[in-house]
Amino acid sequence: MKKLVVPMLFLAVSLHAQAATRPDTTDAYRWLEDLNGERAMSWVKAENAKTTAVLEADPRYADIYREAFRMASAKDRIPYATFIGGELYNFWQDSAHKRGIWRRTSLESYRSTDPAWVTVLDLDTLAAREKANWVWKGATCALPAERRCLLRLSDGGEDAVTIREFDLPSSAFVTNGFSLPKGKQNVSWASEDTLLVAREWKPGELTASGYPYITKRLARGQPLDAAVEIYRGDPKDVAVSAFTMTDGKGHRVSMIGRGISFFESENFIVRPNDVVRLNVPKKFEIQDLFDGQIIARLTQDWTAAGRTYKSGSVVSFDAAAATKDPQNLAPTLILEPGPRESVSGVSSTKNQLLVGLDQNVKGRVLIFSRSPSGAWSRRPIALPDNVSTGVTSTDARSDRAFINVAGFLTPSSVWLADAAQGTATTVRSLPPRFDASSQVVEQLEATSKDGTKIPYFLVHPRNMKRDGSNPTLLYSYGGFEVSLTPFYSGSIGKLWLERGGVYVLANIRGGGEFGPAWHDAGLKTHRQVIYDDFAAVAQDLIAQKITTPRRLGIQGGSNGGLLMGVELTQHPELWNAVDIQVPLLDMLRFEQIAAGASWVGEYGSVSKPDERAFLESISPLHNLKPGVTYPMPLVWTTTKDDRVGPQHARKFAAKMADMKIPYLFYEVIEGGHGSGANIEQRAHTDALEFTYLARQLMDPLKATP
Repeated sequence: MKKLVVPMLFLAVSLHAQAATRPDTTDAYRWLEDLNGERAMSWVKAENAKTTAVLEADPRYADIYREAFRMASAKDRIPYATFIGGELYNFWQDSAHKRGIWRRTSLESYRSTDPAWVTVLDLDTLAAREKANWVWKGATCALPAERRCLLRLSDGGEDAVTIREFDLPSSAFVTNGFSLPKGKQNVSWASEDTLLVAREWKPGELTASGYPYITKRLARGQPLDAAVEIYRGDPKDVAVSAFTMTDGKGHRVSMIGRGISFFESENFIVRPNDVVRLNVPKKFEIQDLFDGQIIARLTQDWTAAGRTYKSGSVVSFDAAAATKDPQNLAPTLILEPGPRESVSGVSSTKNQLLVGLDQNVKGRVLIFSRSPSGAWSRRPIALPDNVSTGVTSTDARSDRAFINVAGFLTPSSVWLADAAQGTATTVRSLPPRFDASSQVVEQLEATSKDGTKIPYFLVHPRNMKRDGSNPTLLYSYGGFEVSLTPFYSGSIGKLWLERGGVYVLANIRGGGEFGPAWHDAGLKTHRQVIYDDFAAVAQDLIAQKITTPRRLGIQGGSNGGLLMGVELTQHPELWNAVDIQVPLLDMLRFEQIAAGASWVGEYGSVSKPDERAFLESISPLHNLKPGVTYPMPLVWTTTKDDRVGPQHARKFAAKMADMKIPYLFYEVIEGGHGSGANIEQRAHTDALEFTYLARQLMDPLKATP
């Protein structure tokens, strides 16, 4: 996918932050915003010690950790591969490679039971040699040869990265090659000897969200200060990024995306002597280049050349014509999803275009071909039903692609597709991580407060009694047009389902399960419908006697962590466990914390009176009330999270402590916007979570005589 690059698990973009800096004299916890301050870190370490003393002493913890680590470090995990230069590349971590190795093999070898991997880069060795805390963040290789790659290395898991040029044939960093120091930056190959770079060129040249707004052209051998500026956005933007797309027939186009809010952008084509803006809507996502056509997904209606194309549709238009005349575009419709459909992704092989389509939250992959006259035709790839499907890699030199297939009870598998023939066969499968023989999956609907039907998936034992006795874990996200579809999780299966738990995935508004309108329904001051949807699913589970508040727990991270905080404060009577992961919780300060200013497009801004009033009404930090009985939450975050920031979780826990409200708090010292930088840290976080959930929702272990 080629579009505005702003790192997210789901978050990032827009402002009004300058006007939002009014003093808050009532914030007694501002000192915890000092990210690495001595006082703040002393508090964190003390809180960590208290929480681990409770959870690690639980008789279930040791077994849960052992299983979590075993699955995280298992040798029989699927090595997901990427097509690069006619070979397959994979990044791999296990107990012997805690930081990981980047390695390659051939397609023939990959299809065997025991592929012969060749290590290209050992990150543990590199980190030891350089005395650095490197975490892998990926590689971008220069098409069409794909001999040289830009590696992104993070300090402890931050979004900020150091970028270095790497030579694949020699498996070595390029002497005097491209090298960009640490920063939140976006870099694209304009050619094998030229980069387009958006970064902080001089101190302070970042948006209020902490992202770059100036793009320059950097030639091989040039120092950074000699790079030539080609585009300058505005410090009030969310971010500016550059990207280059090359298709299987050799067409190439470089573009710049100017993010003016999280969901709105201006798109520019880079020409030899200037940069010109495309006459396209602001809610418009560039996806790929195929057969000389720019492929885009619309998130608002677009009227062009006398025709209106509906929001959610995929369209194409000629790149060469757009470069010559960016004002008068003549798009062609590729796909218009139905009311219960949404496009999940677009990618291309050499001669075919692949489009992921979710139908009632279940996956399909369609192949589109373009005739010499420019007409598009479609056909499906035969894949299993009632699962999630997603294209994970495509080959620019052929019509091969890898597609991941998974379901709640269906172990993940990798299918090798021949897009020219429309066929796909399984090449790798994950061995079952838990006994699913007694489990079933249902798709049900709850009715929200305004009458909207909210679908949800229910995973439970076939012989489940509907007597309210079932420990149930309800998960959702509800924002940023992120769709939640069926997935396979060894951790949930082994550590929850096998132990008698029920799992629920709710497709509430704010996500993208049914296209842009499903997301837009919960934007800014309309956001309460998202929280009502989630509560409606919980109430439906209770009404059907699947569970009771004593046995019902909820879980969500990032924007989903905000959801958890809101549900804790709005409906404390509905839950007995609330797992709040890397959350936003202070919605009156979110614009001043980490990358928070970038999310004004989703949440609104405190600089606008109506939006401030709404944010204050739902802000979990500001809606904790004395005299209310709350379930004891687990609030966890990471020090290295430079996206959401750990400050939210810290302040929330500190306020609960002052109010004498029971809670558990844990902060992973590394890991970025996630649960840890290596498999040990991730297994430890998993074990803390599932031990907490078992303590709150399941009966105590009986003593062995």
